[in-house]
Amino acid sequence: MNVHRDINRLPLFKNAVVTIGTFDGVHCGHQQIINLMQAEAAAIGGETVIITFYPHPRQVISSRPGPVYLLNTLSEKIQLLEKYGIHHLVIVPFTEDFANQPAENYIADFLVKKFQPHTIIIGHDHHFGKNRSGNYELLEAKAQAFNYRVKEIPEYMLQEVTISSTRIREALLKNDVDTANIFLGYPYFFSGTVVQGNKLGRTIGYPTANLHIEDNSKLVPGNGVYAVDVLINGAQPTLRGMMNIGTRPTVDGTKRAIEVNIFDFDKDIYGQQLTVYLKRRLRDEQKFSGLDALKAQLAKDKTDAL
Repeated sequence: MNVHRDINRLPLFKNAVVTIGTFDGVHCGHQQIINLMQAEAAAIGGETVIITFYPHPRQVISSRPGPVYLLNTLSEKIQLLEKYGIHHLVIVPFTEDFANQPAENYIADFLVKKFQPHTIIIGHDHHFGKNRSGNYELLEAKAQAFNYRVKEIPEYMLQEVTISSTRIREALLKNDVDTANIFLGYPYFFSGTVVQGNKLGRTIGYPTANLHIEDNSKLVPGNGVYAVDVLINGAQPTLRGMMNIGTRPTVDGTKRAIEVNIFDFDKDIYGQQLTVYLKRRLRDEQKFSGLDALKAQLAKDKTDAL
């Protein structure tokens, strides 16, 4: 997959089959749209082109209060899309100026001039341009003049994308890993840098790697203890472990932390990158009567995680 970050230096695409979207999660609903693109491209000897935006449009122009939490960072999205055989991913810088261009200019100066699309595959509910005035009908009205075709993403696929994205976010925040992973089609994952902690885990036989996630918009699951798989710096082998997300009430913690205990592992990995894959949730975080009780529970957790 070719990744393009400069929209002023794009190649001449061959019979480009284009779709546009955030593709947050690259979940089962998105995968159906990708299959639709690939079938269309195969029929005309064309190339598949996904246009996505960074930052996420809701982080720039949303009227909804509060932070925007995403299922994927940009690098994770690239990593996931690469698995599905897309020819080109174009990452468009999303700004207020870009959002406020007239819809007709968006079609002529952006879509047509930059991508020379043979086919645009889009949902009936897709909006673009100033005041979101551009839509499927406008794309259709301009199709003959600009010599492209417009194909509509079936309603059931759009429904699946919407339902899946919502269900995945809700499930992760409510600790329902099984549901999230079913809708994603893969184990939910996130990456972080190993930073210094209080090293209490070492004293009870369960050393932990404390993770710092740089991207504040990355959705972190709800508090609790999880069975996980771990990669260090993205390299095999996959290691098994358990993770606690929470405030560590047994030791009077107040700050939320992400701590990963990698089974049968004792190397110094400070400053390295851990990628954690959620397998299942084991239990709620809870306060124990002391370190001995905590240690006994961790032994049980390890057994349950294996």
